[in-house]
Amino acid sequence: MTLVGLLVNPDAGLGGKLGFKGSDGKAEQARSAGAEDRSGPRMHQTLLRLIELGTENVQFLTCGGRMGSSWIPKGVSEISKIDGAEPSSAQDTINAVRKMVEEGIDLLLYSGGDGTTRDIISTLQDIDREDLPLIGVPSGVKMHSGCFAATPRAAAEVLHAWLRGDLLIANTEVMDLDEEAYLRGEWKVRLYAEAMTPSSPRWMQGAKQRIETSDESEIIEGMAEHIGEMMEENSDLLIIWGSGGTLRRMAKHLGFEKTVLGIDVVQDGIIIAGDVNEFDLLKLLSAHNGKSLILLSPMGGQGFLIGRGNLQISPAVIRQVGIDGVLGIATPAKLLTLTTLRIDSGERTLDDEFRTKKYLKVLQGYRTTRLIKVSQE
Repeated sequence: MTLVGLLVNPDAGLGGKLGFKGSDGKAEQARSAGAEDRSGPRMHQTLLRLIELGTENVQFLTCGGRMGSSWIPKGVSEISKIDGAEPSSAQDTINAVRKMVEEGIDLLLYSGGDGTTRDIISTLQDIDREDLPLIGVPSGVKMHSGCFAATPRAAAEVLHAWLRGDLLIANTEVMDLDEEAYLRGEWKVRLYAEAMTPSSPRWMQGAKQRIETSDESEIIEGMAEHIGEMMEENSDLLIIWGSGGTLRRMAKHLGFEKTVLGIDVVQDGIIIAGDVNEFDLLKLLSAHNGKSLILLSPMGGQGFLIGRGNLQISPAVIRQVGIDGVLGIATPAKLLTLTTLRIDSGERTLDDEFRTKKYLKVLQGYRTTRLIKVSQE
């Protein structure tokens, strides 16, 4: 019988739709603003898929309450519990990991984001158990590390394959983001540690990459000119302008300074709403009678177009615009690192609609688009 630790950071991802750059220390603020749980329900999705695949020969050790047992569906049996905490803190995560390791877990399945990952890794370093395999259910606002599965259902696939002995354990990168710089709109990341995780390029997301290239200013200027011409041709066009360095540089070419790491709304070359949240977007779209467009830049290396760092662009927002209104933005150098575009909107039916479409347009130069396959996983 394999003993798997199951741990949920119930506060992870709370600030995503509200436009927060992270949820650390902001759980109470997020909940008071109407944020709904993200981490627990996504662990629930993972376990539902695991039930479909089969849960024989596995026993779970989890925390009581919202750090674990509250999210476990019927059909997952023989669950042992250790004490949880409500509300929970980073120290509660650390205590839970220590206790689970003492009880002899063979692998840790956890739901959270980058902050949760760092707490877990630092604990494993302290107790000299960095060899413990991890599978992360992606539930935070930002996730850069390679120990996360691509989606909650993918986490179940990885766990099930590992339990059957079909996957080997390999090293992956845990990335450490400078939180203070991130809140200022700067993306500063370094290798924090290495973690062990089942090796599955199909189901695991891999670590985010920063693409270093020769000067691409002319290409970016050309893409900006393309979008600028679209605005000139239709001054009523409402553009939801995503985050990322490429989109920020395009905005500068068009004469406006977009919010770093935030989502802005642009019309006729002017930002009409900056650093918006999901509510702002839905309100603007409801009042708009014309055409709308969403510009998004995929994550280098990982390929996520939706579901990483842009949770404000929720399923409700995408449905208002329509999936044909989603346009990827990527330089040729970034496209060299991508084989498919990944979608993790948080709503399975919407993700399936993207998969049914099979391909999405990506602008890679002036009046030059390319069809990129949507990942079917």
